[in-house]
Amino acid sequence: MSFEDLGLRVELLKAVKTNGYTAPTPIQSRVIPSIIKGRDVLARAQTGTGKTDAFALPLVHMLSRQKSNARHPRALILAPTRELALQVGDCFKDYARRVSLRCSVVYGGVNINPQIHRLRRGIDILVATPGRLLDLASHRDLHLSQIEFLVFDEADRMLDLGFSGEISAILELMPTNRQTMLFSATYTPQVRQLAHEMLNDPKKIEVSPNIKAAASISQRVHLVEQVNKCALLVHLMGKGNWSQVLVFTRTKHGANKLTEKLMAKGVSAAALHGNMSQSQRTRTLKEFKKGEIRTLVATDVAARGLDISNLPHVVNYDMPRAPEDYIHRIGRTGRAGVSGLAVSLVNHDENASLKAIEKLLKQKIPKKSVEGYTVDGAVPEFVLLRPKNPFSEKKASKGIKEVVSKRNASKTSAAKPAGAGKGGKPDSKSSSGKKAKKFEKKLSRSQARSRPIARKGKNRKK
Repeated sequence: MSFEDLGLRVELLKAVKTNGYTAPTPIQSRVIPSIIKGRDVLARAQTGTGKTDAFALPLVHMLSRQKSNARHPRALILAPTRELALQVGDCFKDYARRVSLRCSVVYGGVNINPQIHRLRRGIDILVATPGRLLDLASHRDLHLSQIEFLVFDEADRMLDLGFSGEISAILELMPTNRQTMLFSATYTPQVRQLAHEMLNDPKKIEVSPNIKAAASISQRVHLVEQVNKCALLVHLMGKGNWSQVLVFTRTKHGANKLTEKLMAKGVSAAALHGNMSQSQRTRTLKEFKKGEIRTLVATDVAARGLDISNLPHVVNYDMPRAPEDYIHRIGRTGRAGVSGLAVSLVNHDENASLKAIEKLLKQKIPKKSVEGYTVDGAVPEFVLLRPKNPFSEKKASKGIKEVVSKRNASKTSAAKPAGAGKGGKPDSKSSSGKKAKKFEKKLSRSQARSRPIARKGKNRKK
């Protein structure tokens, strides 16, 4: 199937060709005809499948056939984050300007007044985050009574971020007679409930029901202690001559802390997370896309909808909370057919997360050792035993293992003091027992020297 077969306007076909697309993706070839026919849509597709164009092209096509001079929007696209809203907005603006439609993007974290002024000039398409949309509606600068098309992009992420209350409030402001499209990477119970409440006999589309990573992404795991993760990351970047890398951490504090560590080691780095102002986030993202920043350390705010051309490397510095988030994280690389590498640094406490991800992928992720850094790597000859290192434990002698085992047992025993044998007496066979016995002898000699010496003569007791 070609784009010409989808029945789109000539102007949009030219725009698609200019953007370098030769044929529609599977999600586009199934969603576009359904929207043009007026059907509600419930679509599930993984990131990087061309989902945005799948609803942007038909909506612009349909709105352009019946233009309106109304000031308020006729199409509303809801996105969970500012970054995704901006990206979706750029896509719509590119197509809308070719058919003389007006599009605007509104989001929180910035001054609301410029957005109000833009709305007052009139728009056809509005891309918004839920919170800022309600702010504008409450000030009566925005009316949603003329909405004909409603799109929920990344619905599962929107609900995960706690926008269910805002979604209910937004739906109350819109007409019930509308065409609604819901796109989600996963079908959680919340997403299914939302779809049941909003959609009318929807066309259900699943392009990739079995979640898997893109074939263009090479994956590998390094088993490493938490304290060695930063050193290993710097080593990998230097040895592999990585030009650019997106690093994911679990928390905002972790992102800031790792950024400071990398910069202290002379690595160009910047953080990206929800505590930053919108202007900071936009500037940081722009600098990273231009290649001015080598390492972007981000929370999951960058896991979805962040489109960076030719990003070669993604690193999971901290493993994600949910296995599905792993797919979205590594999906930032290997886009548009370009190969990429996804590396996960896994400590002992994160093994359960790794197993859950492998279960979701239905495949084992190759593990690779790095000498001097990973726990499964080779250890120097002078190290007799490195606990939890399978190679070291295999090489160590039985005697060394027994000594370490006894030493650990004496440390963790709460019933008797370190070095104690039966009856609480020092065990002369153990290292700590010998030290205790030596200390007792030393104490006895010291006490003996401190006793008064009995003298012969008149001072002697009779």
